[in-house]
Amino acid sequence: MAPRFGPGTRSLAFRPAGLALVAALLLAACRVADDLVAADRVADNRVAADFVADNREEPLRRPPNVVLILADDLGWGELGCYGQAKIATPNLDALAREGLRFTQFYAGAPVCAPSRCTLLTGQHTGHAPVRDNVELQPEGQMALPAASITLAELLHARGYATACIGKWGLGAPKSEGEPLSQGFDHFFGYLCQRHAHAHTTSYLWRDRERVEFAMPFHSHDAFTKEALAFVEHERERPFFLYLAYTLPHLALDVPDDSLAAYRGRWDDPPYDGKNGYTEHPTPRAAYAAMVSRLDRDVGRLIARLGELGLGGDTLILFTSDNGPTHDRIGGSDSEFFDSTHGLRGLKGSVFEGGLRVPLIARMPGRIAAGVTSEHVAAAWDVLATVCELAGIAPPPGLDGVSFAPTLLASGRGESSASPPFGLGDETTSAWTAAGLGAGSQRLHDHLYWELASYGGQQAVRFGRWKAVRRRMRKGGLAIELFDLESDPAESRDLAAERPELVAVAESLLERARTPSETFPLGPKR
Repeated sequence: MAPRFGPGTRSLAFRPAGLALVAALLLAACRVADDLVAADRVADNRVAADFVADNREEPLRRPPNVVLILADDLGWGELGCYGQAKIATPNLDALAREGLRFTQFYAGAPVCAPSRCTLLTGQHTGHAPVRDNVELQPEGQMALPAASITLAELLHARGYATACIGKWGLGAPKSEGEPLSQGFDHFFGYLCQRHAHAHTTSYLWRDRERVEFAMPFHSHDAFTKEALAFVEHERERPFFLYLAYTLPHLALDVPDDSLAAYRGRWDDPPYDGKNGYTEHPTPRAAYAAMVSRLDRDVGRLIARLGELGLGGDTLILFTSDNGPTHDRIGGSDSEFFDSTHGLRGLKGSVFEGGLRVPLIARMPGRIAAGVTSEHVAAAWDVLATVCELAGIAPPPGLDGVSFAPTLLASGRGESSASPPFGLGDETTSAWTAAGLGAGSQRLHDHLYWELASYGGQQAVRFGRWKAVRRRMRKGGLAIELFDLESDPAESRDLAAERPELVAVAESLLERARTPSETFPLGPKR
């Protein structure tokens, strides 16, 4: 399998007093913001191309390398640094000790494809072109449109070498959504999410070519090898590595050298394969070993960056695409591992357990070590953050807000940041005008999610409050309201007690999205 290459910040909160006024102001702000957002969403292919070209015209200064590592279905509580007691994750725990650990970071969606779309486009699922998993035959999912401006396109235009390694899920072979049509120079992995369920495989895609192998192999190890080769090959220029690992997503499948560490540790009844995926004789041991193998290879990549002298020049972001697996599917056991660490809901749910995920950021000398931040952020903030650090003006129509000020302020023990990495006056002004960064940390007015599947769901977080709608495909419009500050497990519905906040939530749930015929939230017609 030869590679191709040779201190916490302030959190969102409202004061108890004056909530009626706050509610009124929020409703008014929503209407103004709605008009501004609508004006921003008129971009077509020509506008997208012009924007990328404009960034290319800027003289390139040496910006930081970016390594974005995305785990698959890893729960908020499945790392030691987030409270996991059974599974060993020493390298990711060390990453947290050496960097900044977020406690209130959210995935873009509670399932794979839309979460990855928000990550790469900076748009939440009320505006993103891919809002749910849409399966295509014989291979692939709904394509990310050519008109989308992706993080990879923006970085490529600034002179970055760009690679996606692992799982894609945003376009079938020969579609406009293929990675090489979305700003990546190189791709190696699974184009199709369904194919990615088989960790042991006999073929993968390299760029636009399907590559067959004589003997099946475990793809995770091949992805690590490819990633190590990429950073070494591109070490003399800025690079963006989007390492979308498939672990610990089912099916349960891990090499024996990792499985041996957990075999026999717990009561571990065999899984018979009758609840999806493939059978396994020691399912709990297998799942733990998958998480630990993921951790092992993150450690290998970090070590290699250090050996190449790139540690201080590289921003590492580690996160997950959504919460952990539900309903004991495939032999999984999220309850046994306390995979959400007490949060309600799992993958497929817009409750906290389906959306809140780890985020660890590391860049020695720029990001302080051993800091925990309560800053509230989401996957669609990553594009804005990386663009700010790389000196790229923000594209139009973003829902994301850069959290670069939080990252860099941690390194100085401050609550705000000056313009990063030698941004020119023109780029700094663009960030200031957009209100997205280049100074003190801007806070979200709200975070929004929707999902047409799993019964039809919406959720919005505004300050300490979280509103949820469920069963929308059957006409459900009732709003549940939770106080995340006092009740992070979302165990007490306060909707009847706080009608003024329900009214705010109802307005946000309506105004935060544009209607989609492809992804309707209401009853089937």
